[in-house]
Amino acid sequence: MLHDLFTQPTKHRLSRPDEIMIGADALEARRASEWLEAVCQQGGVPRPEFERLALCLEEVLANIIQHGGETALSQPIRVAFEVAPLEGDNAARVTVSDSGKAFDPSSAPEAKTPTTLEEALPHGMGLGLIRQCSSSLHYRREAGRNQLTFGTRWSQG
Repeated sequence: MLHDLFTQPTKHRLSRPDEIMIGADALEARRASEWLEAVCQQGGVPRPEFERLALCLEEVLANIIQHGGETALSQPIRVAFEVAPLEGDNAARVTVSDSGKAFDPSSAPEAKTPTTLEEALPHGMGLGLIRQCSSSLHYRREAGRNQLTFGTRWSQG
């Protein structure tokens, strides 16, 4: 489980978490995506794994902006990134912290498969995308903030 990778002793960590604070709007979400690309390059994350993380980040930020409510829009969003090795593999994770409405995407029900074009319109499919693109998904609510962590793994080989 990816969460366990980051509870290893500090001597096993490849890097310390990097983080960025952004506002809850589309321009700031773009800035966060560019930042993620830079820290993934610095951390040696392969392009396909970066793309998975970037899709998840874009979807999470879009959901915060669209559904987080007044407090999500008025408070900064913190995005943290970390890479760690484990037994010949590498893992990367991103944690997004926002002050919006409490929402645990890791326990939300799966969206039903659309059967009509109208049902297939772009809504309600983002959580499925996050689940499909990440190898781990963890949520907690702490001090009035949502803390969502998603990640990916790849072999060093």
